[in-house]
This record gives sequence, structure tokens and C-alpha cells, in this order.
Amino acid sequence: MIEEMLTGKREPGVDSWRADRREAARGATEAERAGWRVFWLDGGGVRDKPALLDRCAEEFALPSYFGRNWDALQDCLNDLSWTPATHGYLVVYDHWGDLADADPSSHRILMDVFDSAVAHWRGTSTPMAVLLLDSP
Repeated sequence: MIEEMLTGKREPGVDSWRADRREAARGATEAERAGWRVFWLDGGGVRDKPALLDRCAEEFALPSYFGRNWDALQDCLNDLSWTPATHGYLVVYDHWGDLADADPSSHRILMDVFDSAVAHWRGTSTPMAVLLLDSP
């Protein structure tokens, strides 16, 4: 999947990625070498909106003005000026099932935020892709 995205054969989007963590780490490294800014969002133990937004603030190195709400996350993901990329942004969302199981509403809203961010970057020289890691 990563190779197809890096070569332009697959349009970046929000997709499920069936890969073990070792394979995913290799793909993330390959993307970094190709000029993509990679964020590995580890959702392990994240079971509600506040914990998720804290984890996002940490992983995306969000600015101090990040308001820890959905609109603020959307605004920050549409900006990313503090962490520029040469060819694109890749979010690998690992352990996403923890939030999906514990707080389905927050998970759906996060997917909407990711969809919107991907749409925002589509057609630019730095598209965004979000891969939901589905480890076997």
C-alpha cells in the first residue's frame, strides 16, 4: 500500500492497512526517505476524547495554542506549518480499535476530522494519507 501511494498509483486517503507492525515500520521508514512526514499515532489505551486529544497533541507536536477540541485538531491538521513535509504527510494510526470500542462516537468524529484533513491536502504538493493499522 505504501509503495502504491508513494509512486502515485494510489490516491492518499483514509484507509485500513493490513500489515504487521514490523512491515508497517518499514513502510513508514520508506515514506520518510521519500520525503513524507510520518506520524505514528499510537492509540493503545486511548479510550476517550480527552486521552485521544492529548495523544494527538504529543504525536503531532501540536503548538501550545492547541485547544484540545475537535475544531482545534482540524485546524492544526489543516495547517502543519510547524512540521513541513517535502512530499506529503502520513499518519499511521495504530491500536485505533481501543477508542473505537470504548467511545465509538469519538472514533467516528476523529475519522471525520481525518477525512476532512485528507481532503484539505488533496491536490497539493504535500497530500495527506491516514492508514488505520490492522495488525494480524
